[in-house]
Amino acid sequence: MSSEGSPLDTVERSELRTERSTGRRLRGAVAHHLGRAIVSGAIQPGERLTGEVANAEALDVSRSAYREAVQVLAAKGLVESRTKAGTRVLPRSRWNLLDPDILAWAFSGEPDLGFIRDLFELRAIVEPAAARLAATRRTKSDIAAMRAALALMRRHTLATDAGRAADREFHDALLESTHNSALITLSASIGAAVNWTTQFKQRTKALPRDPVPDHARVCDAIVAGDADAAEAAMRALVDLAFDDTRYSMDGLDGR
Repeated sequence: MSSEGSPLDTVERSELRTERSTGRRLRGAVAHHLGRAIVSGAIQPGERLTGEVANAEALDVSRSAYREAVQVLAAKGLVESRTKAGTRVLPRSRWNLLDPDILAWAFSGEPDLGFIRDLFELRAIVEPAAARLAATRRTKSDIAAMRAALALMRRHTLATDAGRAADREFHDALLESTHNSALITLSASIGAAVNWTTQFKQRTKALPRDPVPDHARVCDAIVAGDADAAEAAMRALVDLAFDDTRYSMDGLDGR
């Protein structure tokens, strides 16, 4: 899709019909389609979306459904609509890059390699500090949640959907264990980043090693109340996950 050309080609229309036929809510299907095009670079920042009428007709949806989808994208910082000026894609710096939908759209194609590195740098800043807090604040229920997620990860492995879901639950439980409301709000974003990077590094190669023991070391340190060990174990977990990703890609940006 481009700013002034044909809104959609035949393949794109077919994909949208497939998404809609699987039960995806119409507004969500349109937002998903447009969001993926923006995040993938098919529509560049600064470009104007073709008119509401043209896009609604091309997508075979009502104008109200299209308008609602654009509102969803605007809430995520992807686009801005102005009277007479139309709807334009905003600069990447305005995007809510940690929004779980934006992360999903980024990884639905080939994500920017620098963005992957950015996600791991964010995790390296947030998660070791969170593990330190968790070691001093965890409750019995927090420990039970982490252990339950760890047990599911061992049972299913991270090569399966069930195992990756358990991985997200583990990281969610860890952030919950900090009992810091600001950190807990990052759960969805951190969980989405963990999930998509784990899937991404298995696209062409199997995982080079089993990362579950890394999680077990974090859990053990938190259970023991050892803040230093918990922070170090989580830092090692994130660093090793980044190494695994670089291995799966035969190097990330040459590093």
